[in-house]
Amino acid sequence: MYFIKPTDPHPVTPAKAVLLGLLLLVWVCTGLVGHDPWKPDEATSFGIVYSMLQSGDWLVPTLVGEPYLDKPPLYYWTAALSAKLFAPLLPLHDGARLASGFYVGMALLFTGLAGRKLYGENRGWAAAVILIGCVGMMVRGHQMITDLGLLAGCAMMLHGFSLSQERAVRAGVWMGLGVGIGFMSKGFIAPVLFLLIAAALPALYEQWRERRYFTSLAVAALCALPWLTVWPLLLYQHSPRLFAAWAWSHNIGNWLNYAQHGPSKESFYYLKNLPWLAWPALPLAAWAVWQSRHRLALRDDLQLPLVAFGVMLLTLSFVPNIKEVFALPMLLPLTLLATASLSALKRGAANALDWFGLMTFALVAIAMWWGWAGLLLDNHAKITLWLKDYQPGFEPAFDEQAFGAAIVATVLWLVLVWRVGRSMRRAVTNWAAGITLIWVLAMTLWLPWLDSGKSYRNMVGSLQQSMPKHYRCVGYDYLGEGQRAMLHYFGGIVTRADRKERCDLRLIQGDRLSKPLLDETRWKKIWEGSRKGDKNEHYRLYRRIDRP
Repeated sequence: MYFIKPTDPHPVTPAKAVLLGLLLLVWVCTGLVGHDPWKPDEATSFGIVYSMLQSGDWLVPTLVGEPYLDKPPLYYWTAALSAKLFAPLLPLHDGARLASGFYVGMALLFTGLAGRKLYGENRGWAAAVILIGCVGMMVRGHQMITDLGLLAGCAMMLHGFSLSQERAVRAGVWMGLGVGIGFMSKGFIAPVLFLLIAAALPALYEQWRERRYFTSLAVAALCALPWLTVWPLLLYQHSPRLFAAWAWSHNIGNWLNYAQHGPSKESFYYLKNLPWLAWPALPLAAWAVWQSRHRLALRDDLQLPLVAFGVMLLTLSFVPNIKEVFALPMLLPLTLLATASLSALKRGAANALDWFGLMTFALVAIAMWWGWAGLLLDNHAKITLWLKDYQPGFEPAFDEQAFGAAIVATVLWLVLVWRVGRSMRRAVTNWAAGITLIWVLAMTLWLPWLDSGKSYRNMVGSLQQSMPKHYRCVGYDYLGEGQRAMLHYFGGIVTRADRKERCDLRLIQGDRLSKPLLDETRWKKIWEGSRKGDKNEHYRLYRRIDRP
């Protein structure tokens, strides 16, 4: 890199590195086990993994026996292998969710390596800590979703770009692997982002118009080629119809159809939501760019993350599907830009962010402890009544292990924020520690309450008890993919899209006030129910009346 990196007056000592490593480990591992697949994304993802394990077909992703070709299968393969590996120790869904920890760990590793390469020896830890501190990572970074595979691939790709002006072959290998992992996890979006970033850097900045850079791109293309071709070719050989459904219906054709209609109001979704999804990385990144606005042509360490963020923002804002989880890749370049700001962040701004984080997480932690105690003691306080009304039927119970882990996490947080040394990294370290504390409390004290409202286990168990012993098949109406997956996993109930009404049972999803959708002279309702506290999803099971 041409820009001379400033020396760090506060190097990371081995003892600090161990503490930061433990912080990252606790954040990554907490919440990966101990709860059922939650709606909607986890339920669908695990349904595909479970179908893969049940059928033994690892080429074509299926959901309850039907092809589900929305995304390539790399994440599902990883989750299925993890589930099988840990099956003697963990339930299948917990073992599968460990794959998310693997991909998030990769994302943290390569974000840290990119930060270290761009900004100096001691900035790798800071980059990883800033990433786990982003609010948008707290829940999504622990879910069973394919977006985490894309996140890891993008982090690897950015690390490769950071090496491309010095180590062309190594940079190309990492870029190619990142593109391949991203493609096999999420589809065409990873190659599209790579091509646009690779073209934009030399187009905008002279420093990237070097032979080594273009050599690294050529190596990247060669390394990505097997990832981009082997599974699609195998799918095509297996079934040209399924290949066309994946390549056209779910990807290229979907994009072209969206392009014909042009942008919509949803195209501004990320501009409106990034301020909280990327907090506190976004304001730190904005400060880094603003402070160097007159020297951007010289600072190639800022050019890479700035161009990457711009490309991701524009590309992801003009795709057919827009959701907050799809913003995860944008957190990577923002994290790198935020890392660049630490050396120049004014002490007053750092202290303000530090105190804001301390006060925020202290108040949230107190509220979480207070609410948990209120539920346990049934003290009839307003917050207790609201919590009980939100999850009716929930019966709190004291869990010694969860209570002990919550106490330890709270005490360690107090010690950390009290003892951490004064440096510009203090604010982001304290913020990441606060995020970790809140997540630990949620996954210990509050996990039974959360699981009660997000799991389908009890609802499926109630349905299963009401089903007749002998039936031909179960048709469905308005049933989501996640619900079908959980019916299959928890109850062994296979539902079919029975348009001709040949099945003798029919499961219908609606709301509590909806009128019966079937002719009650031909169908008899034999069960009705919903998940605890869910006022939107209500289910009715009908059995065909045999006419004499």
